[in-house]
Amino acid sequence: MLTSSRIACLNLKEHIGCAVLSEAFFFSQENWFEMRGWQKSIVRGKKIEFNSPEWNYLITNLQIAWHSSNYDYLARETMRVQEERDRYGRETVIRPRLGQAAFRIIVTDSYKRACAITTEHSLPALEAAHIKPFSLSGPHEVFNGVLLRSDFHKLMDTGYITITPEYTVEVSRKLKEDFENGKSYYPYHGKPLVVLPDNPEDRPAKEFLIWHNENVFKG
Repeated sequence: MLTSSRIACLNLKEHIGCAVLSEAFFFSQENWFEMRGWQKSIVRGKKIEFNSPEWNYLITNLQIAWHSSNYDYLARETMRVQEERDRYGRETVIRPRLGQAAFRIIVTDSYKRACAITTEHSLPALEAAHIKPFSLSGPHEVFNGVLLRSDFHKLMDTGYITITPEYTVEVSRKLKEDFENGKSYYPYHGKPLVVLPDNPEDRPAKEFLIWHNENVFKG
């Protein structure tokens, strides 16, 4: 399996906790090949030394598979990246833009797999909610997301609850007016979020919270 995202080898002093592959694709079966030295029982910890026979074997066969699968654009992309590197200098580590699937994974992990409002830990009931929808130019970024129980997610999307820039929950009076109910949600009104990401940069951005307060919340 390969990914069309750029892959770079970086010498980092800090440990990387995990890697999320996005835009992954598979070669058709006729282009599969056996990898020397790899056993089916390998789960983790296997590595290949750069410029070793295994490495050269892998690269050679990948190049053959690329050409056979008409993936020549990958080679052209590699050349373009090399030209940009030569032109602009060495790479720097930046915050990548996330896809929808990666957004869901990163938000879930940042909130320690717990609903920010209720601390619910049942993973099937949790959803990564956008504060400003992607369809309205809201980015797939952790700071534009919050992990919520599915019912709170729906209420936030429809404007019956919001989160203030001070990270407190507001429940709209419209919930009772429109549905003659909501008694299980009003106790959360005015309460602070219980779970927030440890990294301050990953916490909900005030600009998106203000946008939601002013454009979605029913007041």
